Amino acid sequence: MTEAHTSVLVVGGGPVGLALSCLLSGHGVDHVLIEARPATSRHPKARGVSARSMEIFRRIGLEGTVRAAGLPPEQVRLYRGRDLVDPDHVRTAPAQEPDGGPEHTPSPGLICSQDVLEPLLLRRAEELAGSRVRFGTRLVSFTDDGLGVRAVVEERATGRRDHLRADWLVGCDGAASTVRTGAGIAMEGPTGLGRYLSVRFEAPLGRVVADRASASYFLTVPGRGGFMAVDNDRHWIYQYPLGADAAADPTDHRLLAGLVRTAAGIPDLDVTVRDTMTWRMDARLADAYRRSRVLLAGDAAHAIPPTGGHGMNTGIGDADNLAWKLAAVIAGHADEALLNTYGDERRPLARQIIDISTANAANRAGYRIDDELLLTAAYRSAAVIPDPADDSGPADDPGPLNASGYRPGCRPGERVPHVRLTGGPAEVTSTLDLVGPGLTLLVADSDPEWRRQAEAVRREGIPLTLRTLRTATRREAEPGRWASVLGTGHADTALLVRPDGHIAWRGTRPADLSTLPALVRRVLATP
Repeated sequence: MTEAHTSVLVVGGGPVGLALSCLLSGHGVDHVLIEARPATSRHPKARGVSARSMEIFRRIGLEGTVRAAGLPPEQVRLYRGRDLVDPDHVRTAPAQEPDGGPEHTPSPGLICSQDVLEPLLLRRAEELAGSRVRFGTRLVSFTDDGLGVRAVVEERATGRRDHLRADWLVGCDGAASTVRTGAGIAMEGPTGLGRYLSVRFEAPLGRVVADRASASYFLTVPGRGGFMAVDNDRHWIYQYPLGADAAADPTDHRLLAGLVRTAAGIPDLDVTVRDTMTWRMDARLADAYRRSRVLLAGDAAHAIPPTGGHGMNTGIGDADNLAWKLAAVIAGHADEALLNTYGDERRPLARQIIDISTANAANRAGYRIDDELLLTAAYRSAAVIPDPADDSGPADDPGPLNASGYRPGCRPGERVPHVRLTGGPAEVTSTLDLVGPGLTLLVADSDPEWRRQAEAVRREGIPLTLRTLRTATRREAEPGRWASVLGTGHADTALLVRPDGHIAWRGTRPADLSTLPALVRRVLATP
């Protein structure tokens, strides 16, 4: 049997795998994605799409499409009451409410359920990679010889098996990851923090919640479980907790419809149960994100309690971090040691998200939607060159995630801050739009000396684009805003920005033309 070759084999076609496919295509990386399911998810599952994920979707050309498919912003609220008609209910807004201060992102988060989001991601992935995206195909086995991976994949409808040689294998195949098991990577952390029956149903509840429309409806005692809005009209999910004092037959739709009526507080509600899914709340983290030629992303790397809506978004962030590093290594611009920084950066972040989400699960009555939390992630690894005077903490400590009182800045490791721009092309309205697809040297104003510095990097075969914030037509919407977030007091300060939007280096113009290429090689782990 002949053996086909690809640079990257992605196993798993959920939101994380599909996002990774789109990002790899954007970096020009040849890859194959396989997914055992014949089609995308029919169950809403994850629903919250954070601001950081929307920024990533913006970069791959999907922001507008996802936004049009999501719930209106005014419905991103948390409801708490005994049932859906409780006159004493409480409805809270997201943690980051508009206060008249500067906006932190051009792409606010929203609610877009997974059964709606996945087809949008699949369509975009197929536009970019065509038939290399293969649903209905499962991973049978793989071996890693240290130089690549040999995989056997099977087309489920026909039983045909193919051999595939990949330079790298990425497991995006969920909490029960075949890839993780095959690579011998263990998971640590508690399981069974809760068990739930998720009931997808249709009912005319839009008129009931018209004055209290929310993203999630938590039921207080004596209510049990909660509702998740899919469209806040006819399509819903009821989460019923399973435990010693609660059980339900997932095949008995008449019984389930009765549970929905009781929870809603509407005895005569017309309910049609569509399907069910039983799931378990875990809080687990993989011991490693890489082993030889195998890498993990999404739920394969971390099982995050859904309280807070950070699980899928953390996985999409994994894909964004990993895609450009794989691209740089495959193109020969970086040493494969760069891939070690993937786990160095993303695993501590996942640890924090797990802890936050677990605390939310223990205090379901107290937490709020924290849409901008992931904007505050700051990396510390060999792929980030800290400022000489940086005393923010040990290299393996990313610092606390905290969107409360978030003050965007330009320290290495942080996401480049959003500053709104005006007067330029329609597709460039934020500093984030100036980043990528390769490394970017971002300066405030046109400067022939910085141009010479960028050319010195390119002469060494490393792609780097010099981007100027202000041009003859483009400027900051708020004059002086860039200088205030830059925070250095030096007008000629530049930022070396990675393709994932995080700052790799900040500094003034070097004295000679050998310094910047050396800094770039350091970021890329090349000698």
